[in-house]
Amino acid sequence: MTEKNDAKVERKIVRQKLSDQVLDELHAMIRSGEFAADDYLPSERDLMQRFGVGRPAVREALQSLHTQGLITIKHGERSRVNKLTATAVLDHANEIARLLLYSSPKNFDHLKQARRMVERGIVREATRLAEPDDIRDLRALLDRQQNALDNPKAFVEADIQFHARIADITQNPIIAAASKAMLRWLFDYQYDLLHWVGNESISLKEHRKIVDHMEAGDEEAAVEDMVRHLDRANAPTPAKQ
Repeated sequence: MTEKNDAKVERKIVRQKLSDQVLDELHAMIRSGEFAADDYLPSERDLMQRFGVGRPAVREALQSLHTQGLITIKHGERSRVNKLTATAVLDHANEIARLLLYSSPKNFDHLKQARRMVERGIVREATRLAEPDDIRDLRALLDRQQNALDNPKAFVEADIQFHARIADITQNPIIAAASKAMLRWLFDYQYDLLHWVGNESISLKEHRKIVDHMEAGDEEAAVEDMVRHLDRANAPTPAKQ
């Protein structure tokens, strides 16, 4: 009993910086809806008066919100609250994701594995939900890839949009945003993962098979061919065919 009491006495209370306290208050105001997306925050002077702190504490708190992607700061204007979406949140993580990938080759392998797992679920759900308009959009992207066989950059861009469009069909914005983010991080880290000279036609053929299965509503076949497609893409040295 005495030891427990002694442990409690030894705990120290760390005083929170004024800017952190202001930051906590601003977080609470945004969470509560007091300031919604596209609303302007009060001026620095108003915030100073509201919280009883100096300008440095207010500016540091506002800069933290800006760094977190919660507000936009423009010179000569009041700060504005950003609209929070899954895409916006993951876009904000781009630089951290790049650092993570470059810090260890294993992280790149983990990202490829994560994408493989996610894409399996995505194509299954997309096959179940796909409407004729969705299939038309996918085939239009395949036509773009066909026309870009001699243009590596345009081909890869259409490749990314193809997978992103499948993710959109799930009608789950978080899944769609996560899929697009992983594609972007993979592309930024290793361009060769998505483009191998001479293998564009193979990738296009695989895409066409996936769409055919989706149009037929064959979830299992769509998943199998998506996994086969990604496994080939993830192979260290793609086989020539």
